[in-house]
Amino acid sequence: MPNIVLLSDTHSYIDDLILDQIKDCDEVWHAGDIGNLSVCDKIREYKPLKAVWGNIDNHEARLEFPEELIFEVEEKKVWMIHIGGYPGRYPTKIKKKLLTIQPDIFICGHSHILKVIYDKELQLLHLNPGSCGIYGIHQVRTLLKFEIFNNHISNMQIVELGSKNKKQ
Repeated sequence: MPNIVLLSDTHSYIDDLILDQIKDCDEVWHAGDIGNLSVCDKIREYKPLKAVWGNIDNHEARLEFPEELIFEVEEKKVWMIHIGGYPGRYPTKIKKKLLTIQPDIFICGHSHILKVIYDKELQLLHLNPGSCGIYGIHQVRTLLKFEIFNNHISNMQIVELGSKNKKQ
């Protein structure tokens, strides 16, 4: 039963609050705007990492990670990209690709706004973990935790890591 930590928009920041959340998971998924790749190195000290690059990421991140990932976990097709919109507000290019790929789970970041929405029209779960970094418009640092087992997503948790203005 894969136990996943989903995060985004670290913008070069990682602390013990984030690391404590990943210690009991099986995998970490990062939906872009990584910043310094030392963030990924730190995560990999604890758990395997799947990641995509975001709009602030430099050539090094773009060489190491793809712009988008399509993969399967426990019979669930996942599409992860940094900029993707959300149900009812997908950019045209993303909507066309969603119709083609037909993922069960669509993951993006970028907005720094946490969203967990079931898209009835496209029959997919849209996930944006918000931002766990300290840079951006958000006020509270967030990430998501969940499990996938036998084609079911369960135990979805929103984890608040406190104010972005309080560095640990």
